[in-house]
Formats: sequence, structure tokens, C-alpha cells
Amino acid sequence: MKIVDTHTHLDGEEFDEDRSEVILRAKEAGVGMMFLPAIDVKTSEAVLKLSHEYPGYAYPMVGLHPEEVKADWKEQLKKIEAILDEHLTAVDGLNGIKYKSDYIAIGEIGLDFYWSREFEKEQLEAFEKQVEWSYETGLPLMIHCRKAQNEMLHILRKWKDKLPGGVFHCFTGNQQEAKELLEYDNFVLGIGGVSTFKSSHLREDLPAAVPLERIVLETDSPYMAPVPYRGKRNESAFVVQVMKTLATAYGVSEEEVAKVTNQNVERVFGVKTGQFS
Repeated sequence: MKIVDTHTHLDGEEFDEDRSEVILRAKEAGVGMMFLPAIDVKTSEAVLKLSHEYPGYAYPMVGLHPEEVKADWKEQLKKIEAILDEHLTAVDGLNGIKYKSDYIAIGEIGLDFYWSREFEKEQLEAFEKQVEWSYETGLPLMIHCRKAQNEMLHILRKWKDKLPGGVFHCFTGNQQEAKELLEYDNFVLGIGGVSTFKSSHLREDLPAAVPLERIVLETDSPYMAPVPYRGKRNESAFVVQVMKTLATAYGVSEEEVAKVTNQNVERVFGVKTGQFS
């Protein structure tokens, strides 16, 4: 039984001293793949490099995180778009030209007004531009949204029937918010360590409003470590605790959670989990 950590910042400096050991522990825990979001130009290149070092195990994304949207955002976005284009290959599809990419998704992108709205206008423009990339390339989205769901949905509605899908990362909302997000076909909710916290309502709200077929597992490591590791550096091996928590909440076996969430990964990202290394 293997599972996928769909969101780990493995390139972060927090892992510089023991990255290979982190990957080994993840494999030993049953993590068959890990997906690596980018947050800016530097990390878009760094996660691609890591994917070459761990082929068939680490899969990269490309994008500009909302908290990285500053005064130079247009310059950053132009460079990221050039990186994306460099790693795209046009292929003939049944319905015209399609694209293959060295990246599996556009992300981590989105909106974040938790601390400040100083760059609200810039965040909105950067987000919509990257959503447009998803439409153009067929790559799914990895979306970060904090204190901005209404603004995010206002943009996504324009593209509702055109996007290939994606993940609403680190979902911690209520049943109504979940229902709003699930109106978007082939989008799923990324569930991580918060689901294990004593104060979390996700263990009740998710089974009430979200089919298991609309969930993927994630850590967001090195952040948001689950119980019983809360307060420590998070890592991909700990995603097993999220799987166990969901199995209990949904009243199904851990094997069922693994099977269904792996199928969801395949559907959204087009990565075959049967090819676990």
C-alpha cells in the first residue's frame, strides 16, 4: 500500500542537511511519490533539478506563489513563463495540438490576503495570468487560497468549463466552502496535517460534504506537521497520519483511502501511481 504526498517543499533549506534521509524515510513509510510545488523563479528551477535527481519519485511544478508577488512580480512571472515554455513539447492530439511538460502542474499559485492586501491588485493579476497558462497548456493547478475564497472564485468562474482541473491546497474550510469548490470539475481538495489537530472540524465536515473521490493527501512540509509530530519539522513520511485520520473519519480502511486518493492523483495529474518506484 503506497500513497502520494501531493505537496511538499522538498527543495526548502529546512531539508538541506538531510534531504536524502527524508526521502528514504518517506519511502519506508509507504510514500510512493511526492509532488514539489514551486513558489518563484528560483524554486521553479530547483524542483525540476530535484525531479531529475529522483526520477519517477519527485515530480515538479512551476509557478509564482501569492506571497512572492511583490513590486517585481511582472518580471518574475515573465521569467517563470519562459521556464514553463522551455519545458513544453507540442504533440498531436485527437482534438488538435496538446502539450507535454517536464512539469506536472502550475503551482503553487493563488491568493493570500491573510497578512496584507498591499499587493492585492498584483496578486489578482498574477493569479489570473497563471490560470490562463493552465488553460493553454492543459496542466492542472495547485491553488493556495487564504482569506480570499470569494476573490479566487470570481476569477475561476471565468474559466470554469475550460480548465483541466487541479487541487485546492491545504483545505481547512467548512462544508459550504467545500461545496463551492467542488462545483469545479476535476478539482480536488488537498488535505494535510490540520485534519489531525484536536481543534479541527475537518473530521466531521469532510465526510458530510466531500466524497473521498474529491480528496488528495498532502503534507505541505516542512510546515503544518500532523499530530503526533505537531511543532516539529514536517516531512513526507508524516502524510501517513493524514491517511489514518481520514480512514477513521470516513469509516473505511486505510487501504481504501490509499486506493481512492491514488486514483484521484491519476485523474487530476495524469501521473500513473501504478508506476511507483
